[in-house]
Amino acid sequence: MTCPRDFVFGPWRAIPVLGVTQVLAWGTIFYTPVLMVPLIVADRGFSFTAAMGGFSAGLLTAGLVAPTVGTPIDRYGGHRVMPFGSLAGALGLLALTHATHILSYYAAWMLLGAALAASLYDAAFASLGRIFGAGARAPITALTLIGGFASTVSWPLTYFLLQHLRWQGTYLVYAALLALVAAPLHAFALPRDRAETDAKSDARSDEGTPATPPPQPARGAAFALVVAAFAAYAFVPSGLSAHLLAIFRRAGIDAGTVVLIGALFGPAQVAARLGELIFARNVHPLDLVRFAIALLLTAFVLLALLGVSAPAATLFAVMFGLANGLGTIARGAVPLALFGAAGYGGIIGRIAGPALIVTAIAPVVIAFIAERISDPAALAAAAVFAALSLGCFLLVRR
Repeated sequence: MTCPRDFVFGPWRAIPVLGVTQVLAWGTIFYTPVLMVPLIVADRGFSFTAAMGGFSAGLLTAGLVAPTVGTPIDRYGGHRVMPFGSLAGALGLLALTHATHILSYYAAWMLLGAALAASLYDAAFASLGRIFGAGARAPITALTLIGGFASTVSWPLTYFLLQHLRWQGTYLVYAALLALVAAPLHAFALPRDRAETDAKSDARSDEGTPATPPPQPARGAAFALVVAAFAAYAFVPSGLSAHLLAIFRRAGIDAGTVVLIGALFGPAQVAARLGELIFARNVHPLDLVRFAIALLLTAFVLLALLGVSAPAATLFAVMFGLANGLGTIARGAVPLALFGAAGYGGIIGRIAGPALIVTAIAPVVIAFIAERISDPAALAAAAVFAALSLGCFLLVRR
């Protein structure tokens, strides 16, 4: 049983340490472009499309780098790998403030993409897998509870700093936070523990009771289905987070109401994660992710049937947040349950790569469909990817 002392001196210290660093990584790099890019466009003279393309280039880089991050974490520990992610993030933000040419701007974002690969949930989950082994599901859920508040902290703080320091000064403050807070926490406060990950292949334990089935190898059809499922699902939150509020606005909902509807997404995610921790921690992760995506598909159906009105949009935002909150937990828990704790970091990285690449292209695809066809068609495209993800998960056997 976990006691408060474990959060200071024991392996559970990883949760507050990674919780702080996750809020910093998400809040300083991932969530800032929505506020920063218009200011960069005005200051540097880039087109808005080119400026947002830098962010997409960063996410593509993250997808390419992610498969190479997990294995070093397995071998050496997050305390030796993740500090480089924080320092690369600080250097990338510093480079952004000096990037006056579009090529240097894209180079800075590519460095930030590499930093994201070694800083966000996938690297943190790999670190927790190394520390806790097969018992990492509860720590993963606890970490996502803290990480769910990243946007809640980032957007108001970024807005406040912009009023006093402009975008360059704000990014310099964030670079200092990554270099002077996140990197030392990763290097000196993250536990060095390594759990025993050898899986038993016996069908029964020493006492004669049924034991946990041995994990599947991380290859073949099952692994391909899991990779495809998470990649297809990644299209939905990435595409919708960039365009959903604009779609609601174009449907006639006033701007103030749209902002309030968007604000419900974060708390809904946290509520879902808290509910999983309290009520569903013994539910198999495959059942959890299937329920989450089925809930999301139900939200799409209700929005299509009810039309885009303020009540329907509110219901959709809440259901979407609940589903995504559970989906984030599943991203760490499903590979652990199916493929075991041995080599978990490398497995997470191989799954994360395609998902991050889809994350990079989804906003562009949704924008193209909305512009060339219609907003309902864009929502339908997102629903199709959710259905593909659910289909893949339904085909996976435990």
